[in-house]
Amino acid sequence: MSKLSGFPEFLPAERSVERAVLDHLSGVFELHGFGNIETRAVEPLETLLRKGEIDKEVYAVRRLHADESEASELALHFDLTVPFARYVVENAGHLQFPFRRYQIQKVWRGERPQAGRFREFTQADIDIVGDGTLPFHFDVEVARVMAEALAGLPIPGLSMTLQVSNRKVLEGFYLGLGVEQPTAVMQVIDKLDKLSGDKIADLLGEQGLTEAQANACLSLAGIVTTDTSFVQQVRDLGVEHPMLDEGLAELEAVIAGCATVEGVTVTADLRIARGLDYYTGTVFETRVAEHPSLGSICSGGRYDQLASDGKRTYPGVGLSIGVSRLLSVLTSSGVTASRSVPSVVLVAVNDEDSRPESDAIAQRLRARGIACEVAPHAQKFGKQIRFAERRGIPFVWFVNDDGHQAKDIRTGEQVSADPDAWTPPQTDLRPQVTHKETTA
Repeated sequence: MSKLSGFPEFLPAERSVERAVLDHLSGVFELHGFGNIETRAVEPLETLLRKGEIDKEVYAVRRLHADESEASELALHFDLTVPFARYVVENAGHLQFPFRRYQIQKVWRGERPQAGRFREFTQADIDIVGDGTLPFHFDVEVARVMAEALAGLPIPGLSMTLQVSNRKVLEGFYLGLGVEQPTAVMQVIDKLDKLSGDKIADLLGEQGLTEAQANACLSLAGIVTTDTSFVQQVRDLGVEHPMLDEGLAELEAVIAGCATVEGVTVTADLRIARGLDYYTGTVFETRVAEHPSLGSICSGGRYDQLASDGKRTYPGVGLSIGVSRLLSVLTSSGVTASRSVPSVVLVAVNDEDSRPESDAIAQRLRARGIACEVAPHAQKFGKQIRFAERRGIPFVWFVNDDGHQAKDIRTGEQVSADPDAWTPPQTDLRPQVTHKETTA
């Protein structure tokens, strides 16, 4: 049977890398006070179709024996934002605001599978949501949290950049230029990573911009700094508007707030527009320098109307990591696990009559949190050691005339050991994420 394209499945070592990534992200999010939730896999179809740009990618759900005239009323969610917005409205009376949540789940999207893009994939989201209002300092906080999470990922040798912009800067600048449809211009500028400047200028001309206006828009998009010097660079373009002033102040606060972040480069990048029109302020994208074709692996921003029940509005700010896309970067870069199984120890079996003794030793080790398994066959010790090597298990436990012995089969060192006291090195307790050289 052939594999289903776009629905990835991992071998045990790859799954260990994924778990290490998810455990790290969960740990960072919880250190910052984000509580974990999980929402259902399906939503009403009409709810998902409100975001018209995704219509063709939604997977509808029907009963196998449903009547042919019965319309599909449910569909698999294609992101975690839509179900989260519904969750906030339905549970608002039970939540404490500002509500901080993280969510790590599968999502489904019927797009064409290619490198880093799948039909079934995992996302990891954080959001802070307010009731009626949400102070701007939370924009700074989520940027710092996500930068910390990205910086601590077990990804040796990769350079990540968290790119930050602000829709108010862009919209205010375009309004100051006299542009009548700033949102349409933002959607054009958002294509700069795919199209040349000349092509973008032509598209802006089609939106009714003069050559001078188009050149000013491109000049703004060319501003990228790792500090707050972008403010003066924008001022030097000579455009004025109250919304521009507000956006510059907000973006300056985010960049200044991330000045002490290590391990990830944080930039003010005025190319970043995020074409989706529900963003209202800060916007984020994240790119890996060694894999530019992947696009953004972590995106998000501020949305002043995340959800509404008609009487109350819930603004939010958040970011989403494409975990599956990130893992495709890891595996192609030679990142793997030190072993494919959790077992630290293989307890050898002298003969089948003594298997209960080996089982008892294994239980004593497990009682102390040491993962182990018992040899499947009472073969010669050399064959049992080779079995452990193939499994990636670092230690073999023997019982012989000299008592209990623990052998590190990587070094050959063998020592007397008490199953109620012996402890392996801390780095051996769980599979470690390692990096191996890949060949071109």
